[in-house]
Amino acid sequence: MALIALFVSATKLAGVLVTLSVAANAFSFARYRRKNLQPFRSPIDESSETLAIFNVDPGTDVFTAKQYNLRNDYRAVDGEKEFFFGLATAPAHVEDRLDDAWLQFAEEHPCDKSESQQGSQPSDALITSDSGHGRPHLASSSSKEADERVKKKKPLKIAMEAMIRGFEKYIEEEHATNEECHHNVAAWHNVPHPYAQYVAFMFLQEERLRFWSDPDIELKLAKDTGVRVFRMGIDWTRIMPKEPLNGLKETVNYAALERYKWIINRVRSFGMKVMLTLFHHSLPPWAGEYGGWKMERTVGYFMDFTRLVVDSVSDIVDYWVTFNEPHVFCMLTYCAGAWPGGHPDLLEVATSALPTGVFNQAMHWMAIAHSKAFEYIHEKSSGLSKPLVGVAHHVSFTRPYGLFDLAAVSLANSLTIFPYVDSISNQLDFIGINYYGQEVVSGAGLKLVESDEYSEAGRGVYPDGLYRMLLQFHERYKHLSIPFIITENGVADETDLIRRPYLLEHLLAVYAAMIKGVPVLGYLFWTISDNWEWADGYGPKFGLVAVDRANNLARIPRPSYHLFSKVVATGKVTRLDRVRAWNELQRAAKMGKTRPFYRAVNEDGLMYAGGLDEPMHRPYSQRDWRFGHYEMEGLQDPLSRFSRYLLRPFSLRRKRKPERDDTDELVLEPLELSL
Repeated sequence: MALIALFVSATKLAGVLVTLSVAANAFSFARYRRKNLQPFRSPIDESSETLAIFNVDPGTDVFTAKQYNLRNDYRAVDGEKEFFFGLATAPAHVEDRLDDAWLQFAEEHPCDKSESQQGSQPSDALITSDSGHGRPHLASSSSKEADERVKKKKPLKIAMEAMIRGFEKYIEEEHATNEECHHNVAAWHNVPHPYAQYVAFMFLQEERLRFWSDPDIELKLAKDTGVRVFRMGIDWTRIMPKEPLNGLKETVNYAALERYKWIINRVRSFGMKVMLTLFHHSLPPWAGEYGGWKMERTVGYFMDFTRLVVDSVSDIVDYWVTFNEPHVFCMLTYCAGAWPGGHPDLLEVATSALPTGVFNQAMHWMAIAHSKAFEYIHEKSSGLSKPLVGVAHHVSFTRPYGLFDLAAVSLANSLTIFPYVDSISNQLDFIGINYYGQEVVSGAGLKLVESDEYSEAGRGVYPDGLYRMLLQFHERYKHLSIPFIITENGVADETDLIRRPYLLEHLLAVYAAMIKGVPVLGYLFWTISDNWEWADGYGPKFGLVAVDRANNLARIPRPSYHLFSKVVATGKVTRLDRVRAWNELQRAAKMGKTRPFYRAVNEDGLMYAGGLDEPMHRPYSQRDWRFGHYEMEGLQDPLSRFSRYLLRPFSLRRKRKPERDDTDELVLEPLELSL
């Protein structure tokens, strides 16, 4: 009897704890929903022929931060202030003849083969997909001869968000070398590398987009769109190829510094202003060997690099970005080890999110480095027009998939959204926003919501999120009068059907935020031409211009290139352009057409962090994700769905009817033209 009584008591206690847990999570989600998920009425007049008008009059010069602060009566859309359009890129994506950490990372043999073995294998290599990890692995005829078994640290299957948040786990196990190989960089070994047959060393084979040897190809494409700002970077490794242990004189590549100065002057000769990034996810290999941004001495080395660059080009640079997405770099490098230069051990992985963990440690030194660079750039600036100095900060709209996922969302947001900007907010002339889409968190992973639209890289398409995030950032920093620049926004879409409405809808989101009083100075689209996308290699296609890598990197402008050029020239987003772009996408969706998708997904719908050598194919979504039209569904875990089912008869809310527009009237117009 005592045992039965104990069991009953334990059951009651468990029931109470479960009830309290559900109630607490429900209460927390209710607060979260009120703050982040409430429907909003779009300030865009969708009945107008012109939905947005950006002031792109070249006769009005862009205000400096000082001028902006003096204008208390400023309103973003009152016609008083110019808005600029631009295009963005980075050294690791486009520069040839660059032996950087990313190239070395890509060339690393997955099974620790010697360099001589690496050179003899590509002709026999067969790239296949390892279903156990959602990552590619190498199986070659030469490797089959050596069936050695080694003991190696192997990553378990891990969802994308888990890797991003730094929760990767490792196991020690024996496995066959030739069966467990995977590449650090996907869609790289199996793509054409122009001129590879003429050179002996791999780093000379990597042409990327030849921006170093022939920048005019990209610059002319950019100029022909009409943009007034071109964002590029200077690669730290190229300027300082070796650690300056004995001073800078013997380690600095001054010829490379002069070449960068020449390229920047070429940008200006094409009539574009320059936005220059100092650190864009590319740590010198020698810095990675001693710990990189986990160590204080990296701040000193970075300032050596910064002083060299600023002293050389300060008079020809208009905007400076000290760091691009610092928290993304720290998480994927030092918490997850998915990017070059990290090599976290088990203790660092387990404690990465703690206040004293490697993430906050590295972010601290990056904040110090920004502050020092900010002061030095302004100290060396001369003339009446001072450059604007800021950071490019990555934000995504994050929401929970189920009731018990809110804690993971809250943890992620607490680490990534505001802390870094808070720490440097008194030393910013602008806040750069890099926005690509939304993330739906399920447990420690990212959930692929079947009804949502996704880019090839696995990012959920959600223009409303950019509007929401701009309002949140403005509310937090408006007392400092800091303006914003959209320093990156784009989508991986080889078919170009998603990219056109994506561009227009995100511009509408920016314009709506400006109507609400958010000071946005400009918008830079990512990117000009398809290029190397970090650990995803040449898989996802972000470019307005396609690149034929098998045909000497020939450029083929996509329809979105011409649409972007039209918007830049007129400063307008028209209702007709919006309808045409959206209807073409929806026709493809209704016909069941598919497009590439470079992210592996497990049976639970969680996306893996590793990219794919060869894409799977997914159908286009029929969901209406246009700005102001996206209807946020409720929580999708079984308990929440069951609760909604029980309460549905008592609900007083009616499903919102879609507003009528002329979409159906114009849907056949392109067909008539083609006929």
